[in-house]
Amino acid sequence: MSDLEHRIYELEAKVAFQDETIEILNEEMRQHQLLIATMQRQTQLLAEKLKEVQNSSSFGEEMVEPPPPHY
Repeated sequence: MSDLEHRIYELEAKVAFQDETIEILNEEMRQHQLLIATMQRQTQLLAEKLKEVQNSSSFGEEMVEPPPPHY
């Protein structure tokens, strides 16, 4: 094998490795995007629930408890 053939072989091996790495990273990125979308939706739902609780009539009002009978 000549020096030129050896260099071409090495370059082809590097490109193949890079292609595999890119595919792996692409799949990881896709999974992370799905997870982020799920977490954003959960955060949105929690914010809506919190707003509902804050707007309910019993939240935020101080509950005045009568003193115990021995006072």
